[in-house]
Amino acid sequence: MASFHEILFPLDIALRGAGGPERRTEIVALGSGGEERNARWLHSRRRYDAGYGVKNLAALSAVVAFFEERRGRLHGFRWRDRLDHSSAPPATAVGALDQIIGSGNGATATFQLAKNYGGAFAPYARPIAKPVDGSVRVAVAQVEASEGVAFTYDVTSGRVTFLPGHIPPPGAVVSAGFMFDVPVRFDTDFLEVDLSAFAAGAIPKIPLVEIKV
Repeated sequence: MASFHEILFPLDIALRGAGGPERRTEIVALGSGGEERNARWLHSRRRYDAGYGVKNLAALSAVVAFFEERRGRLHGFRWRDRLDHSSAPPATAVGALDQIIGSGNGATATFQLAKNYGGAFAPYARPIAKPVDGSVRVAVAQVEASEGVAFTYDVTSGRVTFLPGHIPPPGAVVSAGFMFDVPVRFDTDFLEVDLSAFAAGAIPKIPLVEIKV
């Protein structure tokens, strides 16, 4: 049975990898010369190539061992996206007011971490399921709450739960700051390792794809 392993892909290799978000858009050309466009996916899906981070035999050996333990495509794992792994802007510390994740109604105790992209035209809220342990900060009505006293969070799902007596009141904005990983799996069951080509500077292909957990 497939599962998810709460382990981070070797960070020194991941931070030199390449990749980004993918969308699936259906486009129909009309007889008038116009077109109709429809988004088939609600959420984007990220793809990466870890091969760009493999610069020596030690790194290559580490990837092979990681691949074998994951049984190829069978088990998912965490990946640190060099460009997009924080609720805050680049080179800015995480803060409890970084991202709005909901509004209180006096009854709801659980909120999903999310990162918001864009502004006035078509802002996109991306659910965050794999926050980094120890990085989550939360505020209610712009006042930071204390972890373990006012709230807890689940590093395996990204859900923030307020404890009794601290449930956000009606109309109170709930915000959060965090660092996060992307849940991925290998997108191949075969790693082609050609040491002669590697020695000559060729980059091995190590494709990864985001999964929903």
